[in-house]
Amino acid sequence: QVQLVESGGGSVQAGDSLRLSCTASDGAFKNYGTGWFRQVSGQEREFVGALSWNGERTYFPPSVKGHFAISRDNAVNTLFLQMNRLTPEDTAVYFCAARQWGWGNTEGKYPYWGQGTQVTVSS
Repeated sequence: QVQLVESGGGSVQAGDSLRLSCTASDGAFKNYGTGWFRQVSGQEREFVGALSWNGERTYFPPSVKGHFAISRDNAVNTLFLQMNRLTPEDTAVYFCAARQWGWGNTEGKYPYWGQGTQVTVSS
């Protein structure tokens, strides 16, 4: 099993940028497809982006396309979510998720999850 640990959350102002990190315990993280999700208390978890297991493709929903980006550094087994032009609507707990040799845009695609990191955007 792979363990995922998110970091980089915090409190920022609207219009700011923030980069979240997700570090994996598996040295073969490059073989995992990964996704980012977010959740506001009392609401369902929302998909915000994914990176294919080979790192060649990304997918973003319309709500964040153009101001979120995903990348991965295989040398340090870390996935990144770059968030630009943040708005208060981006306030949520952000989770990374992973699946070996696969990826997708739904929670059920991913067996491995991090504990989440809080992002708060003030107007």
